[in-house]
Amino acid sequence: MASLHRLHLCLCLPPLLLLLLPPAAPAPVTIPGPGPGPRTDWAACKNISRELLQRVATLKEPHQVLEETHLSEEDPKNWPPRIRCSDACDPSTLDTNNTRCLRRILQGLQHYRDLLGSDIFTTRPLPWLEAALDQLLGLVQQEHGRLPRHPMAPSEAWAHPLLQRLALQRLQSFATVISRIFTHSASPR
Repeated sequence: MASLHRLHLCLCLPPLLLLLLPPAAPAPVTIPGPGPGPRTDWAACKNISRELLQRVATLKEPHQVLEETHLSEEDPKNWPPRIRCSDACDPSTLDTNNTRCLRRILQGLQHYRDLLGSDIFTTRPLPWLEAALDQLLGLVQQEHGRLPRHPMAPSEAWAHPLLQRLALQRLQSFATVISRIFTHSASPR
């Protein structure tokens, strides 16, 4: 009888374990790219993303009071896509399939490029940051095509310094992550 209970427990255990696991992520939607063509130049992406990171890090805050201000967003849907675990940007997945990760990076790059060209930065243009983002966009878009542009909603002039600071903080974090991704992908294996 004991062996029968063990058999029953063995047969029930896999379905019980499935109940404990989180639901599976939906299958990724494959968006057809431009077809066979140039592949991502990982080494160039690594160099430009490092340059972007260094440039953002050297920016000085023009408003002294904002130096010590920690800003957080109230409405995350208006801010760039964040790289998450589900984007498959981990080293083991990048080595086999980097499409989802590069799509997310492309979304973030496009968002920051649009943001730097918006009314938020009219009084403080940063053409060298825009140029670095344009270079990265060009490299990543070769393989994955262009994404639709999402124009930024106009904002109040009094909020521009705060929004600039928040955007540049987020850009620095994003540049740090993509620089690590590109560095891994550019390294010989």
